[in-house]
Amino acid sequence: MSYRERIGAQLADLKLPGAMEALDGILARIDGGELAGADAIEALLGSQIELRNQRRLQTAMRSSRLPAIKTLADFDFTFQPSIKREQIESLHQLGFVERKENVIFLGPPGVGKTHLALSLAVATAQGGRRIYYGSLADLIDSLEEAQTSGRLNQRLKTLTYPALLVVDEIGYLPITRNGAMLFFQLMSRRYEHGSTVLTSNKGFEEWGSIFGDDVMASALIDRLLHHCHIVNIRGNSYRMKNHTELYKTLNYESEDLQTHGKTTRTRRRKETATT
Repeated sequence: MSYRERIGAQLADLKLPGAMEALDGILARIDGGELAGADAIEALLGSQIELRNQRRLQTAMRSSRLPAIKTLADFDFTFQPSIKREQIESLHQLGFVERKENVIFLGPPGVGKTHLALSLAVATAQGGRRIYYGSLADLIDSLEEAQTSGRLNQRLKTLTYPALLVVDEIGYLPITRNGAMLFFQLMSRRYEHGSTVLTSNKGFEEWGSIFGDDVMASALIDRLLHHCHIVNIRGNSYRMKNHTELYKTLNYESEDLQTHGKTTRTRRRKETATT
């Protein structure tokens, strides 16, 4: 039996399919002088870890209702200079999840709040922890449905269990007083039991009008901020950036056409005058 077959058999016995799949390529790189022993071991283990993280993420996508895969590597910090990159990178080390702390992203629509919230959820899922995502309106709808059917305690327990809960789009849609009370119950249960990441286009001073009760909003904010990291994003919309670039392109093309038209008319006038 060749050493390739022996290593393959060992990886199979250890149930490391990612490493097995990468084995032939890594051995070829060793034979070609591209990898030394330690680097080859690192590459082999890295392939297994990558496969494991992909499987964890696929499982999380099915169970957590995560709407998209967003990563920190995809985020354009150059377009949002108000964000402290060191703070965001530190959050992605997930110490806040271990400590059951919260993260709140504040800022106008389109500045990347949801992207960063999802990237934290993705990193948490890849680390093997359970996550759950929902807009504020969707979460409240699910709580109200559970209340109507007599399953509220079960639903609250389900939403309390994940290591990380993402609550997106606070302030975008109106909330009933009953819905606000149910959400307050959920946040009270998660207080110091799990991390919550929230995004909002409204400052804290406006949360009273969002939830329809200044006292409840104050109590909610007090619990959220007790162990919390706040990221206040001030900048332009990523989505409007694309529209702005399109507008500039169309404007330049229009100006070119106008210039060409003026040049053509001037030349024709000159030709007419000569004849």
